[in-house]
Amino acid sequence: MDFAARITRLPIPADPARGQSALQATGIADPRLGDLIRGTAGCSPYLAGLIEREAGWLPDALAHEDVVAHETAGFETLTPDQLGPALRRAKRRVALWAALADLGGVWRLEQVTGALTELADRATDLALRAHVAAEAARGKLPPTAADAGGIVALAMGKMGAGELNYSSDIDLIVLYDDSAYDRDDQHEARASLIRATRKAAATISDNTDQGYVFRTDLRLRPDASVTPVCVPISGALAYYEAEGRTWERSAYIKARPCGGDLAAGARFLRELDPFVWRRHLDFATIQDAHDMRLRIRDHKGLHGRIEVPGHNMKLGQGGIREIEFFTQTRQLIAGGRDPDLRVRGTVEGLARLAEKGWVPSEVAAELTDHYREHREIEHRIQMVNDAQTHSLPVAPEGIDTIARMMGAPDTAAWSARLAARLQRVEALTGDFFAPGEQRERPQLSSEAQALVDGWRSYPALRSARGREVFARIEPELLTRLTAAAHSDEALARFDAFLSRLPAGVQLFSLFEANPQLIDLIVDICATAPGLAAYLARHPEVLDAVLGGSFFSEWPGAEDLRRQLEEMLAHVLAAPDGGYERALDAARRWAHEWQFRTGVHHLRALIGAEEAGAQYADIADAAVAALFPVVAADFARRHGPPPGRGAVVLGMGSLGARQLNAGSDLDLIVIYDAAGQDASEGPKPLATRAYYARLTQATITAISAPTSAGRLYEVDMRLRPSGRQGPVATSVQSFRDYQLTEAWTWEHLALTRARVIGTCGADAQALAQEVEALRVEVLAARGGDARVLPDLAEMRARIFAAKASDGAWEAKTGRGRLQDIELLAQSFALRAAVPARATPAQLRAGPRAGLIARDLAETLAAARRFLWNLQCAGRLLTERPLDMQNLGKGGQAFLLRETGCETLDQLAARLAETAEIAGTIIDAAIAEGGGEAGAEAAQAAAQARAE
Repeated sequence: MDFAARITRLPIPADPARGQSALQATGIADPRLGDLIRGTAGCSPYLAGLIEREAGWLPDALAHEDVVAHETAGFETLTPDQLGPALRRAKRRVALWAALADLGGVWRLEQVTGALTELADRATDLALRAHVAAEAARGKLPPTAADAGGIVALAMGKMGAGELNYSSDIDLIVLYDDSAYDRDDQHEARASLIRATRKAAATISDNTDQGYVFRTDLRLRPDASVTPVCVPISGALAYYEAEGRTWERSAYIKARPCGGDLAAGARFLRELDPFVWRRHLDFATIQDAHDMRLRIRDHKGLHGRIEVPGHNMKLGQGGIREIEFFTQTRQLIAGGRDPDLRVRGTVEGLARLAEKGWVPSEVAAELTDHYREHREIEHRIQMVNDAQTHSLPVAPEGIDTIARMMGAPDTAAWSARLAARLQRVEALTGDFFAPGEQRERPQLSSEAQALVDGWRSYPALRSARGREVFARIEPELLTRLTAAAHSDEALARFDAFLSRLPAGVQLFSLFEANPQLIDLIVDICATAPGLAAYLARHPEVLDAVLGGSFFSEWPGAEDLRRQLEEMLAHVLAAPDGGYERALDAARRWAHEWQFRTGVHHLRALIGAEEAGAQYADIADAAVAALFPVVAADFARRHGPPPGRGAVVLGMGSLGARQLNAGSDLDLIVIYDAAGQDASEGPKPLATRAYYARLTQATITAISAPTSAGRLYEVDMRLRPSGRQGPVATSVQSFRDYQLTEAWTWEHLALTRARVIGTCGADAQALAQEVEALRVEVLAARGGDARVLPDLAEMRARIFAAKASDGAWEAKTGRGRLQDIELLAQSFALRAAVPARATPAQLRAGPRAGLIARDLAETLAAARRFLWNLQCAGRLLTERPLDMQNLGKGGQAFLLRETGCETLDQLAARLAETAEIAGTIIDAAIAEGGGEAGAEAAQAAAQARAE
């Protein structure tokens, strides 16, 4: 490479005579390179000394950009005694090369820090391997197949991120893989590897007559005051699981295996992921980081006005650490949910945070610019005398030197610009960390004050930390609650919400960092008690509001399924993952999407029809993604699904893609053994037993409560022969049953059946066969004269068996949703059309001549009104609608959804709609069913009268 041609800037020599002396020692004639050497040596006594010491090496060395590899080639063959001097020579040369490349603008900041880090990695690896090999040669280390005796050094801090500064010490955590040694050898291995670690650290850090390689700090290891310098991996994992602190989580963002058994180090870091990266958005980290910043400033005496003389560029206000804390804290907040944020470098971290919407792009760009210049200034401070300092000189001539190294001829102008940059960084980062000013607490009524006084006894406020964080948000929260349209109800609902929370620090910190969430919780508490209760059971769903896509377009069933499949695959493959964790992950995923749909419905971003379809998309994706996971787990014990595999049919409202917030799932499982009598696995099962048990496992996976709650209740009573039939049915039996034995109600149910999940070798073809069979059954049985008489009889039994759930019942009863849906299903059956959704089935009636078009349209309008009421009501409460308990907010939501002005108008419209729809249905059954239909309709009327 032509080093001189790439020079883009030059330092100005503070001591021209020293600079000229150093240049003469090298014999370099190139004028551009000569200016660089004069400026470098003229500003730095340390670098002037290196130039003169390495004058014979330097001219040719500038042609080799891979300076670290070039200067450490062949070091693997050196003995420990030979390695120390060789590494010190390499350090001198790499330091000189990197300084010239830095000061001359030949390398970017990342290349400078990268080369210094590369040398530190190389030195660490060589030293560890040399001393472990020496221990083995002396017979002190028990035999093992592990690389480097299983010892591994983790680079922490700037070294881990590839960001070493010019005179950095290096932070290492040295571990060893204790699983690589037999139990009887553990003590001997531990003692030997501790000795090797101490000697390796001395090889790197001892300051001899030839200098040092890197000052080495091993104190970041677990519980450093009582543990040896080399810690077993199992002990480290146990420590972090039980006692790890926020600063240690932050430190591990940058951790990287750098020497020894790199594979063992990578395994350790994978196992530590759950400690570093929390599953939920972790806003409690903000306060921890803020407290840490203040402790550092207190300890170093760094408070007060920003002044350039003596300012600490690393730890002072507006300094490097501020930008690093800002970046790492946001990574900790969101990195548990988004692995793309798990990067080590500060500049890369800012870029990823901006890309994901966690930091405004202009803020990330500005902080990146400040960070780079801060680091360059830090380098020059250290280059002057190779001192591990981060503070600008106090004396004016010292500041002059740093300004000249930066190529600035005017110290005053350079200092003013730097002060402005420091203040800007402090402003950008300080607003994020420092708690904002608190509102005054609003005046409360005596009843409200009594309610609020009781909060201190709730589980979420029992810890001192919980009370501390809540105290900061309580005035804002109360202000917004008392300003709500129905403030008494909102406060009472929030009280119920708060009382159900098992813990509060994380949620309260979330509210503090994101005040817009307080508006959302107030909105929910003022309007939807059911949604508030759901939120109390699953407060982690609020994370999704901040994820960036909460208010984006609906992704659709296929994208949802793909998302969940990828998530489950990741959880199953994770070191701390597995089947149970996958079930928890599926529940959390579904809860977040269900909450999103509920909030969108509540805020009129979608209507009831869209909400019904979205709830169904979520259920589709959950079943479709979980069924193969359950089958794979089952196959580990009993072998893969015999024959072609199995399909899950969604029935009822799920098949029709019309669910509400409280819907359970009607499912049927159909399989095809294809002549195979049993499975082939460690514990083979007969085919029928295999699919029965697989079905039970699937039901459990969906419906069993876990630590993350329940996914769905499952109802399988629509399978052949109902409760008496097997839980899984072969496709041959299903065909025979549907064509020869099934009741009319089962054929009606089949009109809405839809394959939503598959498992097995040929399950996709089986799904197509089942759908073809469904259409075949509708065509074969739809013309049966018993359809309408049976339907009329069904109505009579339903009306007699199930009383209405009060005056506001939208689902069950004459002329209500279920009644309209049954008639629509009869149209689909009798017309043999594959339509599943009720509107489409109603449209099939006139096309087949089964009902007049205007009557079908009246029924469709009635269904829309009733579904709006049903879907809105189930979002508000899991119980029958009681307008008094709902309160004014809930009533207003129902009125909005149904297009009514008052409750009286809603009640009148509900009664009128049901009566009109009921009359149409009565007539449709009587006219289409002949004498038997008329008798059945009369029986239904009699049942109503009774």
